[in-house]
Amino acid sequence: MSFAVVHSRALDALQAQPVTVEVHLANGLPSFTLVGLAETEVKESRERVRAALAQSGFAFPHNKRITVNLAPADLPKESGRFDLPIALGILAASGQIEPARLAGHEFAGELSLAGELRPVRGALALALGMRAAAEPRVLVLPSASAAAAARVAGIDVRAADSLLQVVQALQPGDAAQPLARAQPTPAAAAAPAADLRDVKGQVQAKRALEIAAAGGHSLLLVGPPGTGKSMLAQRLPALLPPMTDDEALASAAIQGLASAGFDDARFGQRPFRAPHHSASAVALVGGGSPPRPGEISLAHGGVLFLDELPEFPRAALEALREPLESGAITISRAARQAAFPARFQLAAAMNPCPCGWLGAPAALGRSCRCAPDAVARYRARLSGPLLDRIDLQVEVTAVAPEALLAAPDGEPSPAVAARVAAARARQLQRQGAANAAIDAARLDDLCALDPAAATFARSAAQRLGWSSRALHRALRVARTIADLHGAPAIGTVHVAEALQYRRVL
Repeated sequence: MSFAVVHSRALDALQAQPVTVEVHLANGLPSFTLVGLAETEVKESRERVRAALAQSGFAFPHNKRITVNLAPADLPKESGRFDLPIALGILAASGQIEPARLAGHEFAGELSLAGELRPVRGALALALGMRAAAEPRVLVLPSASAAAAARVAGIDVRAADSLLQVVQALQPGDAAQPLARAQPTPAAAAAPAADLRDVKGQVQAKRALEIAAAGGHSLLLVGPPGTGKSMLAQRLPALLPPMTDDEALASAAIQGLASAGFDDARFGQRPFRAPHHSASAVALVGGGSPPRPGEISLAHGGVLFLDELPEFPRAALEALREPLESGAITISRAARQAAFPARFQLAAAMNPCPCGWLGAPAALGRSCRCAPDAVARYRARLSGPLLDRIDLQVEVTAVAPEALLAAPDGEPSPAVAARVAAARARQLQRQGAANAAIDAARLDDLCALDPAAATFARSAAQRLGWSSRALHRALRVARTIADLHGAPAIGTVHVAEALQYRRVL
C-alpha cells in the first residue's frame, strides 16, 4: 500500500487541535514534499526523519515521490512534534508496518538523527485536547513528556524512548512489544514557604494580605523602601488554598507551553511570577508568532507580583486592565486569534514618590526631597482605570529600628491560611467562585447590605467620588471580610473596613 494515515495534534494557543498526517508514495522523480501550512521547524523534519529511519534500521524509499499532507491545511503547524507521525506514515505507506495498526493511536515526538525520541512542548495540553474530544485512542509520547500527560485522567498514555521501540510495539500478534503505560512523576515536597511570622509589625498590611488571599483580590502595597512590601507579597502564595485538580492541570498546561517548559515535580503548587520592571507588554500579556503565553497567563491560578509598579512601561501596565476584569487574554494577529486563561491574583508594590521617603516618620532621619510636581508625575504613571481595578490599596508604613527590634514575631502563615481556607470554602459553597470573580449580575444578591450599611456605603462613595466599578469592588471586599468573620450578611463594620483599603492614592 502506498498511502497511510497517522493521527496527531497541533497546538493552537492552549487548544490541541486534531491533525491528520497523510503520507503518499508515488513513482516519479524522487522528492520529499511536506504541505499543510508547516512552519520552518516542521519542514526541517524531512532531514531528521530520513536520518532516523536509516539509523533505526529501516529502509527509506529514496526512489519514490513522497508527499506528506498535514490536514487541516489552514491550521498552522509548528515544532518538531510531527517527526514521529511522519516517520510512521512513511513506514506504513512503504509496507514496513501494517497501516491498520496505526488507527487507534495518536503520536507526537521529535526525532534525533539517531532515531531517539526527544520531549515535545505542550504534552499536557495534547492530553487535555484528547480528553475534551473524547477520542478513544492511545497517546504515544516521548518518555520525557509522557509523565506530564499521564496526569490527565481517562487517557491511555504510553511512553517510548525511540522510533524503533514504537515500531516494535506496533507489530502484529506475539511479535509486538507493548509500550509501558506512562505514570505521572510524583509531586515533590513543597519547599518551606516564606512565613508571615517573619514580618514584624505592619498589622494593617498583613490584614489586607489575609483579605486578598481569602477573596482572590488584587493588592497594591505603597510605602517607603525597606518596609516589607516585597516580603509581604512573597508570602501571599502560602496563604492561598490548595489548588484543585482542574486548576493544577490548567496551570501546568499553560506553563508547559512556555519555552522553559513545566517542572512536573512542582505540579499542584501555585505559581508565583515576578517579572522585572523592564518587562514589555508582550512579555506580560503574551505574543509572538505563534503566540506564546505571557506572565499573566503563566501566573494563572497563582500570584503575579509586580515590584516597583510605576517603573513598568505604561503600555505594559495598561494591557493588564482587561485581564484583571475578564480572567483571560486574547492575542489578535492578522490571520488568527489566540486565547489564554489569565485568572491571576495581582500583587504590586511601589514607593510613594521617586525618592521613596514621602511620609516617612522623622525617627528614621529620612525626609522626602521630591518636588510636589515630581510626586504627581510619578503617581500619574498609574492610570485611574488601572487603579480602579485594584481592590486593596494599602499603605505600608516605615517602622523605627528600636520598635522593629522590640516587636514580637507575627502570626504564622498556617494559622492565617486556615482562616483563609474557611472563608474561601464559604464562597465556593455560596456562589462557586471566589468573591473577586462575582459577576456583576449577581452582585446585588450575593453582596446585599443591611439598610445601615447601604446608607453608609452610598454616602462614602459619593463623598470619595468613586466610579461604579470602584464601589462594586469595595462591596466584594466587604463580602470577603464578612466571610472571614463568618457573618451571613454584610454589615456596616465590614463596609467600613473595606473602605480603608481604597484611600492610599
